[in-house]
Amino acid sequence: MKIGMIGLGRMGANMSRRLMRGGHGCVVFDRNEKAVAELARDGAEPAHSPEELVGKLEPPRAVWVMLPAGEPTEQTIEQLGGGMKPGDTIIDGGNSYYKDDVRRSGALAARGIRLLDAGTSGGVWGAERGYCLMIGGDKGAASELEPIFRTLAPGLGQIPRTPGMPEGTAEQGYLYCGPSGAGHFVKMIHNGIEYGLMQSYAEGFDILYNAASKELPDNLRYDLNIRDIAEVWRRGSVVSSWLLDLAAMALAESPELTNFTGSVEDSGEGRWTIVAALEEAVPAAVLSASLYTRFRSRRDHTFAEKTLSAMRNKFGGHVERASGG
Repeated sequence: MKIGMIGLGRMGANMSRRLMRGGHGCVVFDRNEKAVAELARDGAEPAHSPEELVGKLEPPRAVWVMLPAGEPTEQTIEQLGGGMKPGDTIIDGGNSYYKDDVRRSGALAARGIRLLDAGTSGGVWGAERGYCLMIGGDKGAASELEPIFRTLAPGLGQIPRTPGMPEGTAEQGYLYCGPSGAGHFVKMIHNGIEYGLMQSYAEGFDILYNAASKELPDNLRYDLNIRDIAEVWRRGSVVSSWLLDLAAMALAESPELTNFTGSVEDSGEGRWTIVAALEEAVPAAVLSASLYTRFRSRRDHTFAEKTLSAMRNKFGGHVERASGG
């Protein structure tokens, strides 16, 4: 297939490369001309505006938008909607708020243009590992674009099949979740859970780190090798995970995590998860606490916050925001 890709940042560029390796054609645009030129050298067809990108695609067109949630995505989808035709499809692969998907899809449907919300997880490693995709919106459009989703997804790989699980796309790493907003709703909860998992690791490592505290009795004081503990937990432990792999990697590079201040940002999904929990009257104590910890981390920093920041950097390439004071 041939698809447009708008947004060539940490994920959009690598997704384009994975698609091209899978035999698809990509027309790419980004305000950063250097990013466009780099993808062109890798075989993509460059465009210098969204309008030019649309013009280089044959109907029915499909354009994947991989931009930060909020105004950048809002403006781009509106701009695309003005130039695309009935039967065309826009895929929002960023972390948009699911209620915005519902609003946008209604406006686009009036023009005959379909919108898919594709929650995308995989970070900077997705080019090789593949991307977990959670898709919402027009079911017909999702079916038509299945070759794209199948190429981006990791596939079954080396992960054993779940006993009793029927065959389907879920075990291949992509899933049609439901109507407009459903994909981003599932991705929102995914990211809320991610906050809680990361916080659990961070607090555990912080307790281990402070086991040598001078406030403890001599016979209960332990000078523990945090780097090696993270590594041994990766080997057969019930708490092993990819997040633990990334934490171990960061600790191997810097056991004291001196290259991190511990200021941890949140990108919106954690807050939206708590809003959804409130609307549904579902208790979410762990997820709430993990979000509030990120708020507090911007005022004072512990080893736990450094661990959180290190994990975010490893899976998503997130760089700490410069301190304001």
